[in-house]
Amino acid sequence: MFLRIFLICISILTFQQKELSINWSASNTLSWADFKAAAESDSKAVAITASGITFGYSIKKRNNDIVGFNTKIEAHFYPNKSWVKIKQADNHILAHEQFHFNITELFARKFRQRVAQLQVSQDVNVVLDKIHQEINQELANFQELYDTETDFSRNYELQSHWQNHIEIELAKLDKYKL
Repeated sequence: MFLRIFLICISILTFQQKELSINWSASNTLSWADFKAAAESDSKAVAITASGITFGYSIKKRNNDIVGFNTKIEAHFYPNKSWVKIKQADNHILAHEQFHFNITELFARKFRQRVAQLQVSQDVNVVLDKIHQEINQELANFQELYDTETDFSRNYELQSHWQNHIEIELAKLDKYKL
């Protein structure tokens, strides 16, 4: 009996633990030590950055009417899903991977901007979920375009152009950083 209760408690604690992640911060840049997953030997990539936006919200109601809402939107890097072939890696590739994470923050800010413009309505939860889906699709498209145009960092000129562009866009949305 005790063993079964102990195993149930361990299972509950395991499910409640959050996945290891690093929140985006302008003062905290990635290092190769942050890439903890095993490299995929059959991949042509030298490194993979796993990043994403977490999103949650709460709705305030009074007499069954929605009167307000709060959101939490964050950009995260996932070390246990990110990997590098360290013998092929260099600082240029690390910068490329950092900008994948910066792009995630850019879209987290765009998400916060859109949410800040919302008016309270009785279907605000539907609207929030729709914006979340749209942002994730826009983020995926932008990440793919970044890799395509920079040739996965191999085009140094376009890599530099993209880095400047992303920095400018982040600065435009500085008001929406955490």
